[in-house]
Amino acid sequence: MESVRMAIAMVLTLMASYLIGCANFAIIISKLVYHKDIRDYGSGNAGMTNIARTFGKWPAVACTVGDFLKGTIAALAGHLFVIVLGAGDGFGAFPFYGNYLVALGVMLGHCFPVFYGFRGGKGILVSAGVILVLNYRVLLILLAVFLIVFLAGRMVSLGSITVAALYPILTLIDGLVRQTGTVISDTAVGILWGGMVIWLHRANIKRLLNGTESKFGKKK
Repeated sequence: MESVRMAIAMVLTLMASYLIGCANFAIIISKLVYHKDIRDYGSGNAGMTNIARTFGKWPAVACTVGDFLKGTIAALAGHLFVIVLGAGDGFGAFPFYGNYLVALGVMLGHCFPVFYGFRGGKGILVSAGVILVLNYRVLLILLAVFLIVFLAGRMVSLGSITVAALYPILTLIDGLVRQTGTVISDTAVGILWGGMVIWLHRANIKRLLNGTESKFGKKK
């Protein structure tokens, strides 16, 4: 019976995290406040950077907070499903593969939202929100690296691509140092997760190589 409850909890986790991810704040803010679709402007991406270039600082701040928190909320919701259904006695009872379902669901929801024609963002902020719950140590290092790269080049995309590539490496190092029993699977998922973010930035990579990528604060 416990295995059945756990299976139900995992299905609910995947479904809930996807639906939470679909709440793309760049699209919501642009439509509710400005009666426009952010995807029709600038780079066409439904993310914080495009919101900042198109509508300004405060909408970008709201988008940042919203997308980050939805990643955190999705991760916490998965743990709560297990507790409420009685498949576990506490927060630590959430199985490690459940975290992967959360990450997959919320990322897919953010990048391919069913309510917005499957055209969403690129997943950096929502990923950070999930990582806060999964491994705050790794998140702190990624945040520091992102800030260094961003301040050096003023390009959000370069910082995002850098931390996406670094994430599985830091996950591996952290797992080896702390001797976790899931270090291999955690690292493998880190590679897939980071690879997905990099793939979503493929247009940015092309512009970076061509020297045509816009810097933050500069309107397109």
